[in-house]
Amino acid sequence: MRPKLKACVFDAYGTLFDLHSAVTRHSAEIGAAAPALSSLWRGKQLEYSWMRSAMAAPADGWKDFWSLTEDALDFAMAALAVQNPRLRQALLDAYLKLDPFPEVPLALRALKTMGMRTAILSNGSLPMLRSALKSSRIGEWIDVVCSADEVKIFKPSPRLYGLAAEKLGIAPREAVFFSSNAWDAAAGSAFGFEVAWINRTSQRREYPFAPLAVEKPDLSNALEVVQSRMAA
Repeated sequence: MRPKLKACVFDAYGTLFDLHSAVTRHSAEIGAAAPALSSLWRGKQLEYSWMRSAMAAPADGWKDFWSLTEDALDFAMAALAVQNPRLRQALLDAYLKLDPFPEVPLALRALKTMGMRTAILSNGSLPMLRSALKSSRIGEWIDVVCSADEVKIFKPSPRLYGLAAEKLGIAPREAVFFSSNAWDAAAGSAFGFEVAWINRTSQRREYPFAPLAVEKPDLSNALEVVQSRMAA
């Protein structure tokens, strides 16, 4: 028998928060390079997190996700010849106040109304996550925040996924994990969560070794996903 569903766990960047909204706010000033800058910034941010986790003990020690976000932006701006210190700071400030996707507040409120516990599970540093929750005004619907800061390793390490289960006081199968990142969804599934892949960009399915409970284009069906799981 499947265990009772007790919680919904959400990835932050790309799932709850539109990580490209920081560049979008300044796209007029950046010009034609804006889409490439946003994509490269995100790509390097993730690459740096994976590299540092794989190395286990980097020579310069632990660097949190905010430091990697700064390093990734510096690389992207240099690679695209966007040399503007004032713009750099404006982009970093905007990253601390990312827009939530339009359906997110309603989805979270609906889940809380039905009594579901909620958590964020993110590579993001605690200050980054607190800032995003405050500026987006969705913090009132999140019970627990789990950051890589607390275990000093990034996703896809099972130590970070385990932190969410530990802080919620649940077994992995007692939660649905929502993520828009295919690699993150796969890692969450491998850890033991039931996974709802929020495929916002209509990607092809990857990682067949990691089963998904459901695939949706956004979080507007989050309540439906939970109700379906509870009825099964």
